Amino acid sequence: MSVRTIRTALVAATAVALSVALVAPAVAATPAGAGGHDATRKAMEAAVDAGVPGVTATAKDGHGTWSATEGVGNLRTGKPRSADDRYRVGSITKTFVATVLLQLEAEGRLSLDDSVEKWLPGLVRGNGHDGSRVTLRQLLNHTSGIFNYTADEGFGETYFLKDGFFEHRYDTNKPEELVALAMTHEPDFAPGTSWNYSNTNFVLAGMVIEKATGRPYGEEIRARVIKPLHLTATSVPGTRVTVPGPSSRAYSKLAETATGPTYDVTKINPSLAYAAGEMISNSTDLTRFYTALLRGRLLPREQLKEMTTTVPVNGATGYGLGLMKTELSCGVSVWGHGGGIHGSISEAVTTKDGRRSLAFNFNGDWSGETGAVIEAEFCGTEQDTKRRVESGVRFAPSRIG
Repeated sequence: MSVRTIRTALVAATAVALSVALVAPAVAATPAGAGGHDATRKAMEAAVDAGVPGVTATAKDGHGTWSATEGVGNLRTGKPRSADDRYRVGSITKTFVATVLLQLEAEGRLSLDDSVEKWLPGLVRGNGHDGSRVTLRQLLNHTSGIFNYTADEGFGETYFLKDGFFEHRYDTNKPEELVALAMTHEPDFAPGTSWNYSNTNFVLAGMVIEKATGRPYGEEIRARVIKPLHLTATSVPGTRVTVPGPSSRAYSKLAETATGPTYDVTKINPSLAYAAGEMISNSTDLTRFYTALLRGRLLPREQLKEMTTTVPVNGATGYGLGLMKTELSCGVSVWGHGGGIHGSISEAVTTKDGRRSLAFNFNGDWSGETGAVIEAEFCGTEQDTKRRVESGVRFAPSRIG
């Protein structure tokens, strides 16, 4: 397994991992709603059997709210995970960032058709990159072609392998530095001609929010999303290295294989992810956020339509503006995002009508099938989940961030 593979699988999911949408809202509530959450719990148990230290999950539907945990939150003490656990959500941050940019568009303070050069002059240049040819919309739907800075080999060795991690885990990375690293590589493709996930896109999006508002992007998220929705467990940590309680420990192999020693990686300076994946939340807050978003509580109709207009990723998945749509094996579609960062892999999805939602977290980044948990909750049976996994069908690949 190469360093590139680690970046893709090990830490993260800070972005594309699995996130999804419902085309026919009425279909979504039927299978699991009628049969409870037994299949979901069994999928969580299977994740722990596969090596994930612990899982915490919350689901909401017409029958109410259901929460469950499996495994442990602390390998040393054996303390179980809590349904109230806060955890690093990685690329789920991207949906919050895109929401704020779309709010700014609705207020007439910017246009998604503006170029990156207009807002961040001179920043996206070098080795074929040209910010005057890239729009803000292309940042949010990953069609910019801008190189993904977390795919840089040196960055991977510095932050995702054992020796580099323990030397650099508390480093502060400035967003300008992350973009500059990306500019040392050629673009993946000409803007608008293809799709490829790039954390650099959302680093730039966060910087645009700051340029347009004159305030840190995290302050805008707090004022526009966290406070209005009363997301009491959600935060934008900046350079804070700890996760507020209640929380569990986060674990990683920090290696090119899924074997070998397990390390506690809970403490880390999340500025290495910035607006691409630094946020902290819990399962209750995430279900509330995505439900409110899809029900139109955060965006006017026009902006929500823009957000949910997708470009194809693979046969089952499309990517909108910081939001993904995926069709499950039983025909149900869900909207949301996945996210991963050291020792933490998370998923948060909801049906398009917001009637059914799920959010959960693994506190280990080297094993477990997140797709199986989602299939179990929305499609309702172990058989459906088993068939999907055995068929080789997977959600969009996890990314670091």
